[in-house]
Amino acid sequence: MLLVALADLYDIEFHTPYIILSVTVALLMLPIFKAVGIYKSYRSLSPATLGPRLLSGWIILLGVLLFLGYVTQTSINFSRAIILTWSSCVPIVLLIVHLIAWKFLRTVRATGRNQRSAVIAGVNEVSHHLANQIKKSPEIGINLHGFFDEYTTNPVGRFPGRHLIGELVDLPKYVKQHNVDVVYIACATEQEEAIATLIKELQDTTACVYFVPNILMFNLMHARSYELNGIPLIAVWEVPFSEIQYLLKRAIDILLSLLALIFLSPIMMLIALAIKVTSRGPILFKQRRYGLNGQEILVYKFRSMKVMEDDEKVQQATKNDSRITPLGAFLRKTSLDELPQFINVLQGRMSLVGPRPHAVAHNELYRKLISGYMLRHKVKPGITGWAQINGFRGETDTLDKMQQRVNYDLEYLRNWSLSLDLQILIKTALVFLRDQNAY
Repeated sequence: MLLVALADLYDIEFHTPYIILSVTVALLMLPIFKAVGIYKSYRSLSPATLGPRLLSGWIILLGVLLFLGYVTQTSINFSRAIILTWSSCVPIVLLIVHLIAWKFLRTVRATGRNQRSAVIAGVNEVSHHLANQIKKSPEIGINLHGFFDEYTTNPVGRFPGRHLIGELVDLPKYVKQHNVDVVYIACATEQEEAIATLIKELQDTTACVYFVPNILMFNLMHARSYELNGIPLIAVWEVPFSEIQYLLKRAIDILLSLLALIFLSPIMMLIALAIKVTSRGPILFKQRRYGLNGQEILVYKFRSMKVMEDDEKVQQATKNDSRITPLGAFLRKTSLDELPQFINVLQGRMSLVGPRPHAVAHNELYRKLISGYMLRHKVKPGITGWAQINGFRGETDTLDKMQQRVNYDLEYLRNWSLSLDLQILIKTALVFLRDQNAY
C-alpha cells in the first residue's frame, strides 16, 4: 500500500517491477522478522526491544533485496526517489503499528480481559519475587492462581499472602482440571528429582512451562539468555553492550573528546601555565589506575597537590587537605583538573562515561571488601559516571560510601544504553558546576 501511495505521489506508474517487489517483500518479511524475534508474544516484548528488532529485521530485508536486485540486474527498473522514501518510511510505519497494537493489548489485559492463568512451583525467594512482578504488572495479563511446593507443611510465613494450593505431585492434575495456561518452575536446585518428575508429568498437559533459574543470588548484573549449539545459557554478568554498540560508543568518545580538546585547549594552556607559576612540580599528575578488564592504565590530571602519590598506599583527598595547592582547590572544585583525561579517552584508555577509575591501591583494598567490586571494570572507566551525577563524587571516607558508589556503577552496567550515556553527559555539565564533595 505504501509503494502504491508513493508511486502516486511521485506520479510514476505502479507497473510490474513494483508488484514483484511488493510480493517479494511480503514473502521475505515473515521469516526474517520471525528470525529476529519480532513475532514473539507482546507479553514478553517492550518498546526498548521491539524498536531495535524491527530495525535490524528491516535492514536484513533491505540487504536481501539489494542482493537480489544486483544479481537479477532489475534495480534499474525502480525510481531511486520512491525506493529511498519507501525504505525510510516502512520501519517507521511498522514501529507505529506495532506500538499501537502493543499498547492496545496491554490496556485490554489491564482491565482483566485476554488473561492467561498460571501457577508457580516452589515457594522461595525466587517465586516470591516472580509473583510480585506478576502482581505489579497487570498489563501482561497473567492471572496467578497460587503456589505448589514439595510439602504443604512448608512454612510460608516469610512470604505472607501466598496461596499454597498443594504439593508438587498435585500440580499436573490441577493444571488439567483448571486448564492452566502457564506453569513457572521456581523450585530450589536441591529439588532436582522432584523437578524432573514434574516436568515429565507436565508433558501430558497443554500448559506452557517455564523454568525460572535462581539468578537472585547473583544480583550484580541483569541476566541474559543465550544458546550455544542448542544448549541454553544464562549470563550472570558480562559486557553490557554488543560489538556494534561498543563501536558506536567508541566513535562518540573519539568525536567528542577531539572536539573538547580543540575547544578547551586555550583553557588547558592557561591552567598549565598557572600551575607552573604557582607551585613547584610537573603540570600533569599521572597515576596508575585500573582500566578495562582490570588492566593498569595511566590516568592524566592537572596536578592539584604538592605531592605525587602513586604507591601501594594512597591517601584520598579530604576537606581542607594541606597537600592541595590554592589553585588545585579551585581546579578540583570545578573539575577542571580532569580535563587532561580527554587525552586518555582519545588514547582509548578511558571513555567519556563509565565507572570512575580508582587508584590501584584503592582497588586492591576494596575488591576484598565489596562483593562485585571488580565487575565495574567490565567496561572502560569514564571521566564521569552514573555514581558521580547521583552525588558520589570525591572522597569515599567510609566503606558504605564506596559500596553505594559501586552499586551505582553496577546499576549503570545493568541499564547501559547510548541514551543513558547522553543523559549522564548532560547532567554532568550541570552537577559538576555546583557545590560538590570534591576537594
